[in-house]
Amino acid sequence: MASFELPPIKDNPDGGWGPSPSNFPPDFKFKDIPYAPFSKADKLGRYADWNDLTGDNRQSAANAAGGARPTGTGRRREGQQTFGSGIANAFAVFQVEDEASFSLVDNRSSAPRRGGAGGFGRTRGGSRTAGAGNRGGQRGGRFGFQTGRGGGQRGGGRRGWRDWEKNTRTRESSVTISSSWHMLEEIEFHRLGKLRLEVDEPDDLESCGKIFPYDKTYDRITTKTERPLQPLDRIKYNTTTSDDPVIQQLASKDIATVYTTDVILSVLMCAPRSVYPWDIVIVRDGNKLFFDKRDGGPFDTVTVNENATDPPQDPPVPNPNNPNEKVVQPETPSINTTSSLSLEATYINQNFGFQAVIETPPPPPVEFEKPNPFYGPDEAEPLASCGYRYRVFDMSVSEEEDVKILVRTEVDAYIPGQGSAQNGQGSAQNGQGLATIRALNEFDSRAQGAGGAPDWRSKLDSQRGAVVATEMKNNNCKLSKWTVQSVLAGAEVLKIGYVSRANPRDNTRHVILSTASMRPMDFAGQLNISLANGWGIVRTVTDLCMKMPEGKYVLVKDPNRPVIRLYSVPMTAFTGEDEEDAEGDEEVHHESDN
Repeated sequence: MASFELPPIKDNPDGGWGPSPSNFPPDFKFKDIPYAPFSKADKLGRYADWNDLTGDNRQSAANAAGGARPTGTGRRREGQQTFGSGIANAFAVFQVEDEASFSLVDNRSSAPRRGGAGGFGRTRGGSRTAGAGNRGGQRGGRFGFQTGRGGGQRGGGRRGWRDWEKNTRTRESSVTISSSWHMLEEIEFHRLGKLRLEVDEPDDLESCGKIFPYDKTYDRITTKTERPLQPLDRIKYNTTTSDDPVIQQLASKDIATVYTTDVILSVLMCAPRSVYPWDIVIVRDGNKLFFDKRDGGPFDTVTVNENATDPPQDPPVPNPNNPNEKVVQPETPSINTTSSLSLEATYINQNFGFQAVIETPPPPPVEFEKPNPFYGPDEAEPLASCGYRYRVFDMSVSEEEDVKILVRTEVDAYIPGQGSAQNGQGSAQNGQGLATIRALNEFDSRAQGAGGAPDWRSKLDSQRGAVVATEMKNNNCKLSKWTVQSVLAGAEVLKIGYVSRANPRDNTRHVILSTASMRPMDFAGQLNISLANGWGIVRTVTDLCMKMPEGKYVLVKDPNRPVIRLYSVPMTAFTGEDEEDAEGDEEVHHESDN
């Protein structure tokens, strides 16, 4: 039978806990390990407490060192601290490279507690508000309406069905990236948001066109007195920068360094807010830069709910690289797809601007110094109410440099004065009382892509602030571009019409439900638009292009990432020559295959 002997017990003559250092043998392997003090009241409930080895132990040490009140998760009563908690834990675990992929799975119950961050807390007044939705309620309070319940739904709403699939949808680029293009620069949006440049008031060089007075009766339209939207045949030009004869004449005099239009410039200044793809063609000719748009590109249409959480989607397109892939196409094309809604919104914007002016005097129209530079004598249809103001902004940082930009801006009407028509006409000629006219459209509040918008017919008169707040969220980029265009043109008023379908299933008939008046600078503050940031983006792109040699470049917004890229392209790009060359290459390729 084996014998059992008790191990020797080393008594500590100092009266402390643990063995005395004087009793350690010279070759004791644990001699240099520091000793962590502990309290007699501590209980050993686990062999290893992961919380004590990570964040909770550091929180306890911080509370003990700073005198803060212990959190509710601690085991001790308030005012009683753990013995030795202020001493650094020598046995704390620190992750190294081979443990970087390790993560602890919390197996505790995930049921929300009453009053917690994930649940509802009852206020003193008895109403229930979502903790995650307080930001939405505070943001909506600026418009003078209560959004305790609605704001909670926007801020802390549940995820819907198949939300995991929405992030996997990809968009196509606005322009086909050719293999012959060379990428020169890539800039993330978060870098653009840090740019700043203060620009003074512009100088007016030329003014062309003719504008009519705004019809003030549209300000009194309500949902009960709706007015049908009428299609009108008017001509309104959206000519690119290089084809503008006035810009060509001013560029020959070396008026500025950069030449563009307000439509193109507003997209660049609001680039960090954009979601859909776009592209700007940049031509450097000597010491001049021309920012152009492509015919049929994204600058000729209006987006719908671009910034919504779940924006409208186009039907899937078959992949040409995978002929075996089956794509189920709907039997009837939907009227609520991205492309259909964009065309509908463009139609509404044009016709609302044509309809909301008075073309038969009194009051009389305002004719600027020069006639419309794009209207020829052979045109049969009448011109739309539109005035062009060519303005120069100084983007110079110091007095030694001279960097100016010439912008062709547009105004749609003027606000007739309270006095006689002659006084109102004279003030409009001096740049006072000018207005830009735009329109928001409602398609179907229950359709996919509506972005949680309320029904306008039931909410527009009683809760206009809720409608405005939703549109500012879903169409933030579009409203920002309209506001920047109004500021660049020097307009005093921005008129925004609310146009809805007469029937949600019919996208050909529309009615005007209301019209709102905005001061561009005040509305820019509500949208949190920083013009200094926009000018900083323009100056950065200008400096980047001026470092390149003469040629043609394309600034492309990535369709699926918040990134813009600058490409160097051949001079024949986006012209008839490159299309013929591409067709010729295809014919040669087919002949070689045969």
